[in-house]
Amino acid sequence: MNVYLAELIGTGLLLLLGSGVVANMLLPKTKGNGGGIMEISTAWALAVFVGVVVAGPYSGAHLNPAVTIGLALTGQFEWAMVPGYILAQVLGAMIGVGIAWLVYKDHYDATDDVGLKAAPFGTSPAIRNLSLNFFSELMGTFVLILVILYNDGVEIGDSNKTPIGMGSLGAIPVAFLVWVIGLGLGGTTGYAINPARDFGPRLMHSILPIKGKGSSDWGYAWVPVLGPIVGAALAAGLYLVAGA
Repeated sequence: MNVYLAELIGTGLLLLLGSGVVANMLLPKTKGNGGGIMEISTAWALAVFVGVVVAGPYSGAHLNPAVTIGLALTGQFEWAMVPGYILAQVLGAMIGVGIAWLVYKDHYDATDDVGLKAAPFGTSPAIRNLSLNFFSELMGTFVLILVILYNDGVEIGDSNKTPIGMGSLGAIPVAFLVWVIGLGLGGTTGYAINPARDFGPRLMHSILPIKGKGSSDWGYAWVPVLGPIVGAALAAGLYLVAGA
């Protein structure tokens, strides 16, 4: 499979299932209505597992611009491929969240709460303090990227290793990594830890014909974009200074 197509499909599956679980837990009249952080964090971790299974052998399963940038900063990924990876990730996120909206469209239509309608798309802080919200996104992504950098790949087949990325950890270990980040650090902002995961869906929220939707909160949107990028850069810097 083409590496860019792999990133698009993998990120699309991630957002289809991740946005889907938030809709299932929060929107009225669903079978899963009323779930909490454990269900959401677990499902997001398993959504990463699904994306990595599909994309890992082909693209490394970055599925996240912060991963792509962190690997490029440490010289483990070509800068020339960074724009294509990021574009594929954003488009995949938009497609995935759009399909999830269609799946739950009747339930979106059945609620008047604009906050609930927005939640399956972009992240939002529990307490709005932009400096600490930024720090939360930074730290969650820092942990993600540092663990990825300190892994040299897993064996697939007889002797080949997966391309560098989240897939280098293996699908199950990276799912556990995302799970513990969500449970340990996700209570403040909803842990985007992924610019494509937030920007693409937030853009879709602004353009989709969602009945009775409110603001897409673009004033907050820089936090889940820049926070993860800075966190990735700091993880890359520590990796380079401390040594592999």
